Amino acid sequence: MSFSREVKEELARHVSPARHCQIAELAALVNFCGQYGRDAQGGYTVGFQTENAAVARKGFTLLKKTFNIDTGVAMSEEQMRELFQKVGDLEEPVSSLLIKNSCCQRAFLRGAFLSIGSMSDPQKSYHLEFVCTDERKARQLQGVIQGFGIDARVILRKKYYVVYLKEGESIVDLLNVCEAHVALMKLENLRIIKDMRNSINRRVNCETANITKTVNASARQIEDIEYIRDHYGLEKLSSGLRQMAEVRLEYPDAPLKELGEYLEPAVGKSGVNHRLRKLSELADRLRS
Repeated sequence: MSFSREVKEELARHVSPARHCQIAELAALVNFCGQYGRDAQGGYTVGFQTENAAVARKGFTLLKKTFNIDTGVAMSEEQMRELFQKVGDLEEPVSSLLIKNSCCQRAFLRGAFLSIGSMSDPQKSYHLEFVCTDERKARQLQGVIQGFGIDARVILRKKYYVVYLKEGESIVDLLNVCEAHVALMKLENLRIIKDMRNSINRRVNCETANITKTVNASARQIEDIEYIRDHYGLEKLSSGLRQMAEVRLEYPDAPLKELGEYLEPAVGKSGVNHRLRKLSELADRLRS
């Protein structure tokens, strides 16, 4: 099961105890994936266009709890009128009166994610989005998300308006707002593991680069010293440079600090670096 489906399964099981929150979530479900209709006998019907059975069950559960509408039974004209007046026209965004409270906004976002939300595999990337067919609905959804201090953006993709989040922290915050706590903890665990792996990789890469740099520098130093030895003679060097050249040839893999400890008297890392640079300059003069 995909992570996105896991989130929807969890949200589908969450039913708010407050009727006003139930209506706010139902309004989102009807507004984003619902449809009104008439059956062959002229009765009124309401349904949900979704491939996820859990989402459809959640919609009909809320219909039963809020308006006492049974699944598979045509509604009366009175029931249809009440539902339409409360939930609203499918062509318009959800009434702001239904989502004026923070708890109802949370419920609205649950219904929106169940209807048109999706999320990428967090082990690969962080991306959560809502795909809307109407710009006004997308902007309303963006505004509700931003009301919780979460950065949400809207982009036009072909003929759809997509509200999206791309930061792992923002997605965690939204899951918390929607009260998908199990999915939130799983995502946080994945983020910790991913961050640790990235940190280890960066450290290994940095250490590898440093080792490579040290090895290359040592190889150049030895090459310069051997050139001086063969074309000039180490005996012609000053005592300090001669000793430095001999120690470097004897300890080709030693770091600068360790090389300084082999000298008599011992010198620091900067002193070793200075002498090696002098030897390199001499080798360059001899080559030219």
